[in-house]
Amino acid sequence: MNLIYDIKDKPKFGEIVLFAIQQLLAIMAATIAVPAVVNSGTGSELTASAAIFGAGVGTFVYLLFTKSASPVFLGSSFAFIGSMMSAFSGAASMALGYWGLIIGAVMAGLVYVVLALVVKFAGVKWIDKLMPPVIIGPTVAIIGLSLAGNAVGDLTSSSVEGGSMYVALICGLVTLGVTILCSTYGKKMLKLVPFIIGILAGYACASIFALIGALTGNPALTVINYSAFQNMRILALPDFTFLKGGALGEINGSYLVTLFSAYVPVAFVVFAEHLADHKNLSAIIGKDLLKDPGLTNTLLGDGVGSMAGALFGGCPNTTYGESIACVAITRNASVISIWGAACLCILVSFISPLMAFLQTIPSCVMGGVCVALYGFIAMSGFKMLQKVDLNKNRNLFVASIIFITGVGGLSVSFGPVEIRTVACSLILGILANVMLSKEKDETPAEEKK
Repeated sequence: MNLIYDIKDKPKFGEIVLFAIQQLLAIMAATIAVPAVVNSGTGSELTASAAIFGAGVGTFVYLLFTKSASPVFLGSSFAFIGSMMSAFSGAASMALGYWGLIIGAVMAGLVYVVLALVVKFAGVKWIDKLMPPVIIGPTVAIIGLSLAGNAVGDLTSSSVEGGSMYVALICGLVTLGVTILCSTYGKKMLKLVPFIIGILAGYACASIFALIGALTGNPALTVINYSAFQNMRILALPDFTFLKGGALGEINGSYLVTLFSAYVPVAFVVFAEHLADHKNLSAIIGKDLLKDPGLTNTLLGDGVGSMAGALFGGCPNTTYGESIACVAITRNASVISIWGAACLCILVSFISPLMAFLQTIPSCVMGGVCVALYGFIAMSGFKMLQKVDLNKNRNLFVASIIFITGVGGLSVSFGPVEIRTVACSLILGILANVMLSKEKDETPAEEKK
């Protein structure tokens, strides 16, 4: 891919601000969704502002460890939702409160530190052998395809009870259409910030429908919820997790075992997604990130960044496919943009009107954006398959297994630990590839020339 801005390029200040806003908008919906889901399942009071702040801090840490050589943002990890629910529910009865979330995240982060040390001494060649393009390509594609249902669901969802799905669909398609047009036909900056223009167009469309609904008394036309603007202060300190936790209570040994079993196995699963994300980003920017800055540094950045993010927002962080897709669509790989997004996250978390605006972006509008984002993730995986010989049974079986189990949504749970679809598909693909590793090369001699 011909990048407009490469990793080390430094756009003008005004451009950096716009690129940072775009990255924030790309990761915002998923980042604030994690604490909301955990709250609904446990009665906890994690906040969107603290999660956004934690994502910014986690990204800072990641960029420092990777020496500003990997343009990807860290946001709240969906993989740890079950772990967080187990930690908080158990902590409530053992006087640890929100500290359980922090301790669990530290355990998960330490898994990354250990893996980083293993990679430092063992190198990365074994990873290339264990996960060649025939495995990584379909796995990256499944990351996008497994999120397709979420994108389509949001595309037709109203953020207000009673809102029409048809109005939501119109607003979502306006967002998607404007994003596509700006990215394809836009000149200069329009081509670089299509998501900002698309989201603003969708937000304006939803606001127009809401105004018409209010004037005509038709609630079905309202798909945007402005309640976040009510009783709002201008500036507010986010409810950081370590502050909500108060004094650390007595640590129960059995509870630590609960935390370990809830967080550590999931960390190994997320490690697989970490590899897939960095392989995907490497293909997009034309640089092997597993060699420079190196898998050791990306793992340390992800692991320690996850610990730091949870300290403030309660949510362990992970590299975001939405951020990678944003790089692919805009062809802007400048790491300065990611630094700007991290700074913006921290700043926005204190400014209530800006947080309110982000929270009032309708689900259908974000659904329109995600159709493009998740689609580009999937297509990046398909591109990796272009050089794979699918005439060989070995490659055909491996790719088929990953696609079918991934699209079919295979997942396995062991108590609080859930091996999600992407990880299940990846594991089965690796096992199939190893099992068929002794397949004879039956390619005719004339085709090898």
